[in-house]
This record gives sequence, structure tokens and C-alpha cells, in this order.
Amino acid sequence: MLDTARVSTRLPCQDLARARAFYADKLGLEPVAQRPGGLLYECAAGRFALFQSAGVPSGTHTQIAFEVDDIEAVVAELRARGVEFERVDLPGLRTVDGIAAVEGNYPHVGRGERAAWLRDSEGNLIGIGQPVR
Repeated sequence: MLDTARVSTRLPCQDLARARAFYADKLGLEPVAQRPGGLLYECAAGRFALFQSAGVPSGTHTQIAFEVDDIEAVVAELRARGVEFERVDLPGLRTVDGIAAVEGNYPHVGRGERAAWLRDSEGNLIGIGQPVR
């Protein structure tokens, strides 16, 4: 029954106004709907919501990811908007100019991925990826 359900992500925010400004000013995203304590965003293939929460995101793992066709262009545009990208230097995973080569992928998606990570104003870790086909 869940295989036909629409899937979406929820990201916690301690300051919803601050988060809304970050997503608009830095990521160029505007909510398509709002309710008390929540903002809903829709992209080409999916949706996510920001919700007011007293909880703090761990920020230790990617909480949402955007798949793009040209990661260099997206990273450059976001940097021009003042976004700072995470630096990663782990065995087998290292960013160079903000972008890492990730080994492996799901066979129907590609053979690998190029990825970058940033944090939103609330500490949520956001991934940006471009499959290597």
C-alpha cells in the first residue's frame, strides 16, 4: 500500500521566519503553502516541509537531497548567494572545491555521483547530487 503513496520530507526549524528567509535568499525557494508552524515547498519531483520545532536536528547525516543536472553550476550559483559548503575529508570521500566524487550508485541511476553538502539556517544537512551516468 505504501508503494503508491507520495513521499515527502519534514525538516525541523527552531526559527521558521529565519528558515524561510534562508530558503528564499540562499536557495531561491518559496513555499507553495503555509500553515501555522509550517511551510510547504514543491520542486520538480517532490516536496518537503519546514516545521516549527523545539528539537534540534543532529546535522550528522544528510536529511534531504536535491538531484541536479549540473552540480558545478548549482554550487557556483549558491556560493554567489552566500551559501557555504561543507568540507569533507574522510577515507574514500573528500570534497575538492566543495564537490566530492561518491563511488557507486543504484544501477538504474548511474555508476556514481558527484555531491556537495550545506547546512541550512537551522543546522539541517542538505545534499546536492549529480548522478554520473
